[in-house]
Amino acid sequence: MRIMTDRSDWIPLFPLNTVLFPGGILPLRVFETRYMDMVRDCMKREIPFGIVLIRAGMEVGGVADPEDIGCMAHILDWDAEQLGVLLLRTQGGQRFHIIETRVCADNHLEARVDLIEADQPTPIAAMHASAGRALQLIVEDIKSRGEDEVGSAFDNPFPATMQFDDAGWVANRWSEILPIPLQARQRLLALTDVHSRIKIVHQYLQQHHII
Repeated sequence: MRIMTDRSDWIPLFPLNTVLFPGGILPLRVFETRYMDMVRDCMKREIPFGIVLIRAGMEVGGVADPEDIGCMAHILDWDAEQLGVLLLRTQGGQRFHIIETRVCADNHLEARVDLIEADQPTPIAAMHASAGRALQLIVEDIKSRGEDEVGSAFDNPFPATMQFDDAGWVANRWSEILPIPLQARQRLLALTDVHSRIKIVHQYLQQHHII
């Protein structure tokens, strides 16, 4: 898919009470007309939209105030079995920093953004390797349980390609599933240093006796 990289481009925003990380899988249930129209336009133009955590406001109704850092969401699959509802399966792409926002005529937000450089592949250090091994066990257990319960209908919440030896990938997956406040997830998303992100995650896992 094409990513808009020119600063003159405005990307559509989808403010939510969730934080999307690069590489992460996020299912979405879209029912508001403004967002259904926005998503259809993105699919037609083959472009992603931006997922941003809501700083103030609500997901439904008025215009929410978004955080400054968000993540591109690429549409992997969609379904419209129910009238008036779009079911999406999206995957996180590149992070971005919002320069300015504007409200469109239909009340959805757009933003002019600077893209944040993607994490470079970083081998996980020996001191943090246990975080990768523990994550692998969890991912395999969830997949096994899901397939046992629903068979081929199981919708894996993790990416198809696993990178348990990559520090940034491991840190991002833990950041998605740990029971931490949304603002803590947002701070992890904003960290541009892979080593800092995996260090924080590893310390949390140790403190809570997960590893």
